[in-house]
Amino acid sequence: MTDIWAATAPPLVAAGRDHYEADIVIIGSGAGGATTAWALAGSGARVLVLERGGFLPREPENWSPRAVFAEQLYHNAEAWRTPEGRRFVSSSHYYVGGTTKVYGASLPRLRESDFGAVEHYGGTSPAWPFGYRELEPFYAEAERLYRVHGWHGSAGSGDPTAPPRSGPFPHPAVEHEPYVADLERRLRGQGLHPHPLELGIDLGPGRPCLRCGTCDGFPCRVGAKSDAETRALRPALRRGNVRLLTHARVTRLDTDRAGRAVRTVHATHRGRPITVTAARVVLSAGAINSAALLLRSANDQYPDGLANGSGLVGRNLMLHNNSVVVAVDPRRRNPVTFQKTLAVNDFYHHGPAGRYPLGNLQLMGKVRAEMLPPRLPHGLRSGLTGHSLDWWVMSEDLPDPRNRVTLAPDGQIVLRREPNNLRAHRELVRQARRMLRRAGYPLVFARRMGIDATGHQCGTTVAGADEARSVLDPYCRSHQLRNLYVVDGGFFPSSAAVNPTLTIVAQALRTAGKGGLLD
Repeated sequence: MTDIWAATAPPLVAAGRDHYEADIVIIGSGAGGATTAWALAGSGARVLVLERGGFLPREPENWSPRAVFAEQLYHNAEAWRTPEGRRFVSSSHYYVGGTTKVYGASLPRLRESDFGAVEHYGGTSPAWPFGYRELEPFYAEAERLYRVHGWHGSAGSGDPTAPPRSGPFPHPAVEHEPYVADLERRLRGQGLHPHPLELGIDLGPGRPCLRCGTCDGFPCRVGAKSDAETRALRPALRRGNVRLLTHARVTRLDTDRAGRAVRTVHATHRGRPITVTAARVVLSAGAINSAALLLRSANDQYPDGLANGSGLVGRNLMLHNNSVVVAVDPRRRNPVTFQKTLAVNDFYHHGPAGRYPLGNLQLMGKVRAEMLPPRLPHGLRSGLTGHSLDWWVMSEDLPDPRNRVTLAPDGQIVLRREPNNLRAHRELVRQARRMLRRAGYPLVFARRMGIDATGHQCGTTVAGADEARSVLDPYCRSHQLRNLYVVDGGFFPSSAAVNPTLTIVAQALRTAGKGGLLD
C-alpha cells in the first residue's frame, strides 16, 4: 500500500523517485501540524505533511487495558536519556495524529491571566507576546473544529477562572454519571465550584461516542475522540491540495547559502533517503523533537543549531508538575464508566491562605487494575480500583533555561529537567487530599509523575517580540529563517496549569491565517 495519502491525484510534484516538491511542507501530524494542514486545505497551496509513523490501527486491543498499559502495545517512541545516562521511554507516540491519538481529550482554554506575567512561589511566569483577546476568535474556531463540549454557567455557579467568550461552547457539557454528580454535590457543600470538564468527543444522538471506559490514555476504536487525525487531517486530505506521506522521518534541515531560509528537508522514507523542497516549512514535531531537529541541523551559519541566534532552542523545557491522586472509599464501590467529566479550579489563582497560584484538578479516566504496578497482587489492585476515584493534579512548571533538550554524541535526545515551583504543587496536592477526605474518602494516595510524562511538553522554541530573547515571532515564524515556522507547544512562553492542546490548535489556526503562512 502506498504511503502517499490523498482523496484525489496529488498536486505536489514528485520531481524524482526520491525527491518531492511542494509549496508548504509540514513536519509532524499532531495537533499543530494537522490543524495547520486543515487551515491550509482549499487555499491553493500545495501542502505535503510528513509523518514519521503510520496510522494507528483500529482493533480490539484499543480497548484492552492490559494491551495498552501493561504491554504498552502502542508505545513506539525511541528511548531518551537524562544527563546522568538514565534511559527512559517518553509518553510520545509516533502516529498520524501524534500523541493526540491517546490523549484524554481535555481541551480547556488557558485562563486570561495566563497571558500576562504571574508571580508564583517559585518565581515569575512571563507574559506572552500576544494577549488572550487576540487568540479568543481562534479558540472559538478550535472548539468548533475539535467538537468541544463545555458549560458556561451563570456567575458564581461555574468555573471561577473561566475566561471571557465570544459565544457558547459548540456542544453542551458532557453529563456526569450519578456517582460523579453526587461527588459534585459534596464538593459544592465545601464551598468549592466544581464544573464540567471541557472535552473533545463526538457525543450526541447518532454520533459514534459510546461513553466507554477506554478514552483517557487509550486509542479510540470508533473514531469518536477529537484527535488531530480524525478532526483535522482526514478532512484536510479530502481537499485537493493536501497530501500526507507516512513513515517519513525527517533527519535534518538545510539552509540556503545565505542562511536566511530552509532550502531542503532531508528524511528517510522506510529507510530510503528522500528530500523535499518547499517555499515554506512548518515544523510541528512536538516541542522536544522540534528542538532536537533544529539542533541536529547545525551548519556553518548556525553552529549551535538552526534558528538559534538567541541560544534558546531547546531551553526552557516545561512539562507541568503533575501528580495522580487516587482517593479510595472502602465502603462504597465506584460504578462509573466514563469518569472524566469534572474539574475544580478554585485553587488556580491562589490557595486558601496564600496569594500564589496552585493549579488545576480534574478527574481522570477510570484507573483499572492493569494500570497499577504489577508488583501488587491482582486482587489488591482490583479492590483498590473498584473503590477509587482518580484525579490528575496539575501545577505550573516555570521556564528555566537550564531545563533543556540537548543531543548526545550519538544523536540521542537528552532531557535535563529539575522540577521547579514544587511548593505550589505540594500545596495543591495537600488541598486535593483535604477536599477528598471531606468528600468521604478516608484513603488518599498521591504519586508525582517523573520526566517520562512528556505529554504536556512546551517552551523549547519560545515565541516573543525580541529576537534576542526568543526563537519565534508572535506568529511562530523564526526570527532568523523567514520561511520556517514552528507550530507546536514549543512556542509557549509559559506552561500555565491546564492542558495545552487547544492552545496549540488555536495558535495553528492563527499562524495559518492573515499575518502568518498565507500572508
